[in-house]
Amino acid sequence: MFAVVAMALFMASMDQTIVATALNAIQGDLHAELNWSGWTITIYSLGQIIAMPLAGKLGDHFGRKKVFLFAVVVFTTSSLLCGLAGNIYVLVALRAVQAIGGGGFVPSATGIIADHYGPGRDRAVGMFTSIFPIGGILGPILGGVIVTYASWRAIFFVNVPIGVVLLFLGWRLIGETKLKPLAPMDIRGLALLAGLMLTAMFGMTNLEHGVTSVWFLVPIVVAGLLAWLFVRHTVRARAPFIPMRLLRGKGFGSMNVLNMLFGGAAIGFGALVPLYAEERFHLDPLAAGTVLTARGAGVICVAALAVMTLRRLGCRIPMTVGFVLIVTGFGLMAFPPPDVNGYLWLLVAGGVTGVGMGVAVPASNNAGLHLAPDQISSIAGLRGMFRQSGSIISVSVMTAVATNSTNPAMSQAHGFVILSVLLLASVPLIYTIPDHRGSW
Repeated sequence: MFAVVAMALFMASMDQTIVATALNAIQGDLHAELNWSGWTITIYSLGQIIAMPLAGKLGDHFGRKKVFLFAVVVFTTSSLLCGLAGNIYVLVALRAVQAIGGGGFVPSATGIIADHYGPGRDRAVGMFTSIFPIGGILGPILGGVIVTYASWRAIFFVNVPIGVVLLFLGWRLIGETKLKPLAPMDIRGLALLAGLMLTAMFGMTNLEHGVTSVWFLVPIVVAGLLAWLFVRHTVRARAPFIPMRLLRGKGFGSMNVLNMLFGGAAIGFGALVPLYAEERFHLDPLAAGTVLTARGAGVICVAALAVMTLRRLGCRIPMTVGFVLIVTGFGLMAFPPPDVNGYLWLLVAGGVTGVGMGVAVPASNNAGLHLAPDQISSIAGLRGMFRQSGSIISVSVMTAVATNSTNPAMSQAHGFVILSVLLLASVPLIYTIPDHRGSW
């Protein structure tokens, strides 16, 4: 059972970044601009933002197994259609549908694991949720192999047989869970949040026209208005889509900011590292994809150890150490020494970043769940929502800046520096979160 839900989570996270090394191939084959090719990444994040909290609520009422299996069907079917897309606009739309399936995996699978392992669920969930960044890291590697030896369409076709196997095994192996009464569905809150993210993303994509352009200003102003309406509605609604306590309650406000910044670094900028490798060090797509091998190895090597030390060290120390290591890795990427072998240097930098992620992820995941252990699925969905929001912002801004820059590689290097400063500035927030030791 653990292997089944872990494979689903791995597949969903891998598809977050697997298209990173295929952006140039998609751009050429579908005759699309780079910023529209970048939408294949950002629209996936947007779809997951909406799907994750919604899947958490539906899983509590209809059963996590049903929601999980429905997500498998949606993800597998849309993957097949993505591979058949004839233009960039159809591909972006189908990626949004695929994201709904991928987003449905996270809260339902987390709840399934937590229900099954009882008192040992802190370690089980810590190990389980560490799979998500590993999949995101290995995605560009697999993408580079597929694009080099096949076609970008095969990136999506490979999900189909895996999805069929997951559907069968999930139906046979996953047990039913206790159901809760269905709270009134906040359709208005859901619509406001979706509109907010879509308009903000559209505005950032049009940064290439300049900050004074109507194509940038109008969507951003509309996004600001929708943000105000969403907060106003959430405060007043009887059963809001996302309860205000989970947005700014004790510990939640800090955790949400940390998750957003972590998502921007680990998911967003991580997805663009292969493009950076191609632009700055002139690596081919396969080599660019494999530069993240060391990053994945770093996560895998330390994640299990980090999980086992949670009850001794708590969450604050691992999160602090992890953030500092991520910043160090970003600094190495941004400032390579002269005449260095670009491939080897990126391997070293990626390894340092991966170790930081492996240390930080289990601790940050459990830190959020400790705040409301009776709402596991909702917290998992909220965590994913903020991390994907950070990913959307970083990918949208960087693809827009790179499109409008005479030196895209250096623009991305400056982005590494800016994000590193933000991560360091957020470290004090870690010490506003309750430092829980033991299971929950």
